Amino acid sequence: MWIANNWNDYEVIDTSSGEKLERWGDYLLVRPDPQVIWNTPKKHPGWKKKNGHYHRSSRGGGEWEFFNLPEEWSIHYRELTFRLKPFSFKHTGLFPEQAVNWDWFSEIIKNAERPLKVLNLFAYTGGATLAAAKAGASVTHVDASKGMVTWAKENAAASGLSDAPIRWLVDDCVKFVEREIRRGNKYDGIIMDPPSYGRGPKGEIWKIEESIFPFIELTSQILSENAEFFLVNSYTTGLQPAVLSYMINTSIVSRFGGKVEAEEIGLPVTESGLVLPCGASGRWSRN
Repeated sequence: MWIANNWNDYEVIDTSSGEKLERWGDYLLVRPDPQVIWNTPKKHPGWKKKNGHYHRSSRGGGEWEFFNLPEEWSIHYRELTFRLKPFSFKHTGLFPEQAVNWDWFSEIIKNAERPLKVLNLFAYTGGATLAAAKAGASVTHVDASKGMVTWAKENAAASGLSDAPIRWLVDDCVKFVEREIRRGNKYDGIIMDPPSYGRGPKGEIWKIEESIFPFIELTSQILSENAEFFLVNSYTTGLQPAVLSYMINTSIVSRFGGKVEAEEIGLPVTESGLVLPCGASGRWSRN
């Protein structure tokens, strides 16, 4: 398992009964987590001193309950700054487990000895975009949500990357890649974090089990001849690491060589000393 264990401003303190107790900077949040199927005693005082608690509804969705939590605050990872705010469906605008992937491709970018062009698809609030830009890449950031792209720009400004070579695009990722193929544009690194389910701007349906392999094959067409890396992340239970590995091997290794690795990703839990699983990632690299 790849573990995001280099955080100072974030930690999973404890887990029990379908929930996790987290520290986001100076604030404690309790949020539901479908992986937490165990029921252990909630001994840590943070469970009772939380600043925010997302309650899942039996009818679907849920709502936040707040206790002295600001509308917005920031945390840091290495040299990056992320603005956080609790919003719909339990999220805060950041997935801390992804830091283990940021570290991986940042090293590739720094060691490439040439400027790399990187494409970040389904780019959300820009964690991977900022990490790649900070490492020295020029980045194209694509997300279908205008609000998420605006939020990502705010994170870039907070991280001192307002003038970094980042192209911000509000677009459907599939349509964008199809246009890049026609334009003949190529990228040295591609990152994608597709949703399990979604709708495009014109009502297009995205179901990851049906769409992900054709999309990986499509996107591999815009890898440059000297491409350095390709990363696919999944939070969908059915897409195990071996499945990600198989798809990347089939689509990319046959044309570019290189190697593929795939693992679960996770976050350390302070109270138990164990690791909370948080999805899976598949990685291709030239070397």
